[in-house]
Amino acid sequence: MTKAEVISEISQKTGIEKADVLTTVEAFFKVVKDSMTEGNNIYVRGFGSFVNKKRARKVARN
Repeated sequence: MTKAEVISEISQKTGIEKADVLTTVEAFFKVVKDSMTEGNNIYVRGFGSFVNKKRARKVARN
């Protein structure tokens, strides 16, 4: 499911205009991204988790 499909579905189920849903969804993504950039994990009960994991560096070859 794409972001556009998610926005359309939320709009249909709630009766909220797509533009308002788009603003809310993008704000949610920004909060998640900014929080994870700062090293924080995010837990949404009943939905899922966004967890930072450290991995060993990989050697890239060209």
